[in-house]
Amino acid sequence: MSEEVLTSKEDGILVVTINRPEAKNAMTKAAAEGIAAAMDRLDSDDSLRVGILTGAGGTFCSGMDLKGFLRGESPSIEGRGFGGIVQKPPEKPLIAAVEGYALAGGLELMIACDLVVANSGAKFGIPEVKRGLVAAAGGVMMLPDQIPERIAMELALTGDFIDAARAYELGLINRVTESDALAGAKELAASIVANGPLAVRVSKQVIKQSRGWPMEERYTRQTQLIAPVFISEDAREGAAAFAEKRKPNWKGK
Repeated sequence: MSEEVLTSKEDGILVVTINRPEAKNAMTKAAAEGIAAAMDRLDSDDSLRVGILTGAGGTFCSGMDLKGFLRGESPSIEGRGFGGIVQKPPEKPLIAAVEGYALAGGLELMIACDLVVANSGAKFGIPEVKRGLVAAAGGVMMLPDQIPERIAMELALTGDFIDAARAYELGLINRVTESDALAGAKELAASIVANGPLAVRVSKQVIKQSRGWPMEERYTRQTQLIAPVFISEDAREGAAAFAEKRKPNWKGK
């Protein structure tokens, strides 16, 4: 694992930290490889249930490292995209914990996550046009899926920033905290860890995939995904725990 990305594990949560504070966590090839490796670990380790992506030193990510860009370096992984996740996020839930700036590729990393907790002082934007570039790592495609098209168009064409209050108002982020965003993200992650892991994973899968399903096929396709959950050991354990007024002991089976 590259030193440009740090990981820590606690209570079923994998915290992944972009560790380039001197460069406001601008994304490099090495950092993208580190994030991709961390996402593989998240999905393959049964003891991990939720991931949190954050940045060191008070900034989430300021985008692509422009010095690397001038050297011909691309901070992308083939088949996985910018930062190692924008084209292939993990199967398990991933929360962005945003302090400071989530700009350009940093915003694209953020919107590739499933949930976002941000400090009230955070700023968001895709200012690529100000540098003669386009938010090509998913920004101009994915942002209109998450906020109204006219607002996405304004952000893309002006390159201007919005603050956390506006981002929350638009539904771009889930929670705004006056304190540490990572602490807030861990609180949100803990509420997910408490639930059945199979049900959580399939719920994410249905939400992500169903928008592209033909209307007449939606319930058929959903049934194909959720049927194994309803006959799982965890489904029986969840019902038994409810009846016995105790916490469930999930096995992920």
